[in-house]
Amino acid sequence: MYQAVITATGVFTPPFSISNDELVAAFNAYADLQNAAHAEDIAAGTFDPVPHSSTDFIVAASGIHSRFVMTRDGILDPTRLYPRYPERADDDPSMMAEIGVQAAQQALDRAGLTGGDIDLILCAASNMERAYPAMAVEIQALLGAGGLAFDMNVACSSATFGIQTAADMIRAGSVQRALVISPEITSGHLEWRDRDCHFIFGDVATAVLLERDSGQDGWQVLSTRCATKFSNNIRNNNGFLRPTRDAMEDRRDMRFMQNGRKVFKEVLPLVSAHIADHLEAESLPSSALSRLWLHQANKTMNDYIGKKVLGRDPEPGEQPNILQDYANTSSAGSIIAFDKYSSDLPGGATGLICSFGAGYSVGSVIVRKR
Repeated sequence: MYQAVITATGVFTPPFSISNDELVAAFNAYADLQNAAHAEDIAAGTFDPVPHSSTDFIVAASGIHSRFVMTRDGILDPTRLYPRYPERADDDPSMMAEIGVQAAQQALDRAGLTGGDIDLILCAASNMERAYPAMAVEIQALLGAGGLAFDMNVACSSATFGIQTAADMIRAGSVQRALVISPEITSGHLEWRDRDCHFIFGDVATAVLLERDSGQDGWQVLSTRCATKFSNNIRNNNGFLRPTRDAMEDRRDMRFMQNGRKVFKEVLPLVSAHIADHLEAESLPSSALSRLWLHQANKTMNDYIGKKVLGRDPEPGEQPNILQDYANTSSAGSIIAFDKYSSDLPGGATGLICSFGAGYSVGSVIVRKR
């Protein structure tokens, strides 16, 4: 049996960003428009007024200060509050493939490889731009890679599930090099008109390059563990069956939905126990971990998990956050944190990459630096 090594990562960051102040100004203008239009209904008690948002509310609720987006067009328009992407011809690269290739190329350049050296591509993301053909196969063609490619969707856990899948195929000897690519255009499925979630997501793409271990520099994949437990407390009910239903109106459940209180209550113990069990199975005490690269959804959640896993408050640098700049980027968040906060660790350092989200799903990867 072979072993897998993470030899490089890549991050594509969109060229546009939106601050909390900008987002709040647009949302509050929308709220004022809605409340004015429904003034009589509000007075009659048949319409709930749309409450204002605030930067203080957003930071307290999430720790997010800004987010990157593929376009600002439409998002800050109070009469729209939704991004506007131009239609692309069938022969043009899709948006997901285009940004996925940019993240992948960065990882390949860092490793001194080309697309032709890759024999497995996984497009692991929370929302696919189309049902078929697979986004991964398009990325494979654009990179000039060989072998096989397929899509994976385990929502926010997609990247870690992808790493386990790629590592397992490397261990089995069926592939030698794999790219796990997570292009997350989350701005397209966020409900920007909902005060409770209008600030949560941002766009990005990440890539993780895994290779068969031949003694090269990188991070040895010591162990992987993934688990799922059904819940629809985080969901998106859109899909190809939508046109078959008589009701075609712009229903709220066709975009990102979550029952935040239930998610917070149920996911935190699930993730904490998952990590503790994974470490115990590998006979690794939590004190052996130099760093935790956690899913970037909410600062309070990460602080809780870090304290639960380590048995104390994490020291500065032990559990880096990037969501203040990127917001929640779904499956890509833990990979951004790993990409930006791993090179400073010495050889022999052990760390854990973990992501969690809808499903419920949770994936953890224990790595050790060469």
